[in-house]
Amino acid sequence: QVQLVESGGGMVQAGASLRLSCAASGRSFSSYAVGWFRQAPGKGRKLVASIGWHGGSTYDADSVKGRFTISRDNAKNTVYLQMNNLKPEDTAVYLCAAGAVVGVWNYWGQGTQVTVSS
Repeated sequence: QVQLVESGGGMVQAGASLRLSCAASGRSFSSYAVGWFRQAPGKGRKLVASIGWHGGSTYDADSVKGRFTISRDNAKNTVYLQMNNLKPEDTAVYLCAAGAVVGVWNYWGQGTQVTVSS
């Protein structure tokens, strides 16, 4: 069993940066893939970026490529999402999820709100 807790969200102006954290409890977190998702008001949940247990990362949203970076520190059981040059369209609840492989998300956090004003 894995429990995930997100933190680091907030209200910022366009152009600012935030670093989200996804802290995990439970065994074998280092062997899990982790994904960051976001859900904007009235829209569905979308995968933003994912990272495998070995550290290989992918960015599923073209709009974040070059601005967002996903990374993990297995010693701290934490995955990060560094978000730079934030835009109003990045406003959403950001959630992290974990699973044995990318695409199979068995565990979810509660989410953290990110609001970007113009």
